Amino acid sequence: MPSILPTAIPIQGDEKEELHQLITRHSTPQQIALRARIIVLVGQGYNHQNIARELNISRKMVRLWRERWQSGRLREMSVLDCLSDAERSGTPATFKPEQILHLFSIACESPELSGRPISHWTARELAIALVALLI
Repeated sequence: MPSILPTAIPIQGDEKEELHQLITRHSTPQQIALRARIIVLVGQGYNHQNIARELNISRKMVRLWRERWQSGRLREMSVLDCLSDAERSGTPATFKPEQILHLFSIACESPELSGRPISHWTARELAIALVALLI
């Protein structure tokens, strides 16, 4: 039968200080600050139910971020990396950043400068101009 109290996670002094800075900094995204609060309470020995009640979140969320914190610390990730979202799966980007910058530069100039006999850019005309320029 599993125990009611999960095993304690010791939080080092510098980690604790960085967590408190993330919580109190005005520019910290709220989801990162909430995750930092979870880890601080985990480090103080609270169980999942108490943390969930204190922060008005689910026990599942507490368990998730506790496990991510533990695995991140084993891989020696920084505090912020441990609290950040994991990489999402999906197809890679279709266009490179350089191609997008070229698109913006062409779209911001007049079509006559690119030799197009139109008054305004359309998506189709931009695509034709980019292909013609081998971008």
